[in-house]
Amino acid sequence: MPGVTDVHVHIQPFEMLKPEVLEGMKRERGNFDMFLRISRDPHAFLAHLDEVGVERACLINYVAPEVMGYTDAVNAYVVGYAKANRERLVPFGSVHPRHTSEPEKAIRRLIHEDGIGGFKIHPPHQLFEPNAYVGGSMPALRTLYEEAEDGRVPVMIHTGTSVFPGARARFGNPLAVDDVAVDFPNLRIIMAHGGRPFWCEEAFFLVRRHRNVYMDISSIPPKRLLHYFPRLQEIADKTLFGSDWPGPGVPGIAANLRGFRALRISAAAKRKILYENAAKVFSR
Repeated sequence: MPGVTDVHVHIQPFEMLKPEVLEGMKRERGNFDMFLRISRDPHAFLAHLDEVGVERACLINYVAPEVMGYTDAVNAYVVGYAKANRERLVPFGSVHPRHTSEPEKAIRRLIHEDGIGGFKIHPPHQLFEPNAYVGGSMPALRTLYEEAEDGRVPVMIHTGTSVFPGARARFGNPLAVDDVAVDFPNLRIIMAHGGRPFWCEEAFFLVRRHRNVYMDISSIPPKRLLHYFPRLQEIADKTLFGSDWPGPGVPGIAANLRGFRALRISAAAKRKILYENAAKVFSR
């Protein structure tokens, strides 16, 4: 059986963050120097994964200059970082339909030259809805979905709120993902955070409705998971473990794993969420 996959870890070039965001993260997290060291040294992160009992991690990066400060340079960063062990480190990159130069070319380069493991769309930080291509107003977003579907590259879409300055929570409603799933039925979609805290019922509906729509449980405290998703066992084959570490309020990957394993759900459901589903989603 494969080992645990954490599908949602923020290994990013933290120095690129806007000053107010960086200061907020430093206040939130003690020992921020450790995160900086890990962000610069993939071998230190691999050692951390060994310590907490995780085989593979998805490194979530995205272009959001207006809210977070991240530019297209995050793509070269994460692709280079993951080269330390591409079997264990899955790079997630991004383009921004409004800010990336020649976004269609960038999408194809990430898939066919850089071997990107997944794309991340963060509507509250990128300030557009995931179905903004409808009506032809954002053709690069349509191209991203088309190319990812054709290349069998998963797309992770943030659903739910965000506490960072300048984020627009209204873009986090997962119902907009319904259009994407209808228009691109073979695209593997991961709804990050399951729409928490306001839209968990919408996320639950979409996971059940669409064959290729999954959700991760990152940034949801394990002790609250069955409050948000009391019927979690019914979607155990469409749910993925993620921590969102070192995001605000996340105690650590190991702590989240312990909390998840203590849940009163079946061993079979836990196996699917921790191991088996990620093996399906990230297979080419």
